[in-house]
Amino acid sequence: MRAMSLAATATLDVDPNPLELIEVPTPAPGAGEILVAVSVCGVCHTELDEIEGRTPPPQLPVIPGHEIVGTVVETGEGCGRHRPGDRVGVGWIHSSTGAPDENLSEQFRATGRDVDGGYAEYVVVSERYAYAIPEVFSDAEAAPLLCAGAVGYRSLRLAQLQDGQVLGLTGFGGSGHLVLQLARYLYPGGKVCVFARSAAERAFALELGADWAGDTCEAPPLAPHAVIDTTPAWRPVLAALECLRPGGRLVINAIRKEAGDRDLMATIRYEDHLWMEKEIKSVANVTHRDLAAFLPVAAAVPLRVETQEYALEEANTALLDLRAGHVRGAKVLKVSGDA
Repeated sequence: MRAMSLAATATLDVDPNPLELIEVPTPAPGAGEILVAVSVCGVCHTELDEIEGRTPPPQLPVIPGHEIVGTVVETGEGCGRHRPGDRVGVGWIHSSTGAPDENLSEQFRATGRDVDGGYAEYVVVSERYAYAIPEVFSDAEAAPLLCAGAVGYRSLRLAQLQDGQVLGLTGFGGSGHLVLQLARYLYPGGKVCVFARSAAERAFALELGADWAGDTCEAPPLAPHAVIDTTPAWRPVLAALECLRPGGRLVINAIRKEAGDRDLMATIRYEDHLWMEKEIKSVANVTHRDLAAFLPVAAAVPLRVETQEYALEEANTALLDLRAGHVRGAKVLKVSGDA
């Protein structure tokens, strides 16, 4: 099968083409596993964190990709949840304990980092961690739901928002544009303020129903009760803490932060950023329950998923565009010819 493989970690400044198109044997499913023919695979910022060494794969080479949509073509012994021909999705969680806090377990294994992922024509996964895709979504639309959407859903729950309150979103890419719509659906009486560096992203946020959109450090008209940060930088953390109302909560939805502006955290002022019982909460991975609960909600909204498609062999270009901030919605690799 064809696959885009990572042989060594490096920053994209040093190696702008870290992934190589190779031929590898098609994997076979073991007991309790299914073999999925990949139709599309989303491109996530976490792939940049893997490639550039902030959350490095435990062994190389590895095939990245964890926003996978495809069709079951073979099942292993003991499988009963999915059958050949079923359309399924696979997310960041490849396997874990099954406990409510399995996202925090040392046994957590990530698709495309700890095991081979979806930048390939086929992938194997435990059937427990594969999910039926609602019919309302195309393959390309469904792919970003499996990470950007699911972890956004988890972030929104951790924000502990109540209807009628104000939500802030700082960063407006693959996850942000889905969380905005989720918040509008789940908390129809609330307000949503979006903070983004790009004028195009701010315009997109208003198009999707944001009540206000401004630059990262701009003061919103209403102080948020909670802010969800999906950026790789530190400046938005300080800006969000400063604009939170007393008792507000900052939820940081990022597996890693980049080092570029980390020194800014030395300027944190207790009285402006933390006092008055402000809180900071991080988001770590997702659980099986997150994905199983989120996908029906996504279909009920239904979420409008904005995507930009690339061919599998254009994965390096997609990653470079993502790193440069050329984002409207989410990026998706078209893997199979009939996707």
